[in-house]
Amino acid sequence: MLRMPARTSTETGMKQQPKRILAALLLAASVPVAAFADAAPAPAPANPDPWQGMNRKVYAFNKSVDTWFFKPVAKGYRAVTPQLVDDSITRFFLNLEEPLHMVNNGLQGKAKASVQDLGRLVVNTATSLGFADLASRMGLPRHDEDFGQTLGYWGVKPGPYVVLPFLGPSDIRDGASLPLDAVVNPRNLVESNSANAGLFVLDKVDFRADLIPFEKIIEGDEYLLMRDLYLQRRDFLVHDGKVKDDFLDDVPEE
Repeated sequence: MLRMPARTSTETGMKQQPKRILAALLLAASVPVAAFADAAPAPAPANPDPWQGMNRKVYAFNKSVDTWFFKPVAKGYRAVTPQLVDDSITRFFLNLEEPLHMVNNGLQGKAKASVQDLGRLVVNTATSLGFADLASRMGLPRHDEDFGQTLGYWGVKPGPYVVLPFLGPSDIRDGASLPLDAVVNPRNLVESNSANAGLFVLDKVDFRADLIPFEKIIEGDEYLLMRDLYLQRRDFLVHDGKVKDDFLDDVPEE
């Protein structure tokens, strides 16, 4: 799915960007020029965002929708919703993602993780309909797997970065996988279209409300920041955290 990491993880990740850029500059200043004299030129990395012009327009559209609808509603939601209730609603929607994690861990051959996902779904649903997370206290960790990650696990490349209307950052592989993600969401078992739509909107508003505190730490080109955060996070998830940290690539081109 397209959820961002937990609040503290997101804030930490965003704050680390200037440190990574500073490290790159210090490293470059400390290496003698002669060290590169006989080095063969490295091949230019593929451009992950060849459709940037179009993506920026869609991003601007999404930003307008957020400014005039989602953000005001999310601010009102935060104002009237006690933190305990807010956290419970967040856990409820996270619990609905457990079948997605279970299926994709199974497709990736991660039997233990898949069984843990099933255990989390059963325990949390049976004890609180998902509003509480007793499973974590029982030693059943939460995973984050979807069909886009499964395709990446089996070698399918992400393709160009793309911003989807209303849905936000994605790439060709992940965008094409979204219908499959939706199929295994228990929310879609609700026969009433209005109730289903209401749950969908509540999920998005609850998620948007959780992001409000982090807006103040966004600096510079917001489009580039969100793009790089998305691409780095997806690469991290696809490879289960075993990724090469090419921090030099974080230095923006002139």
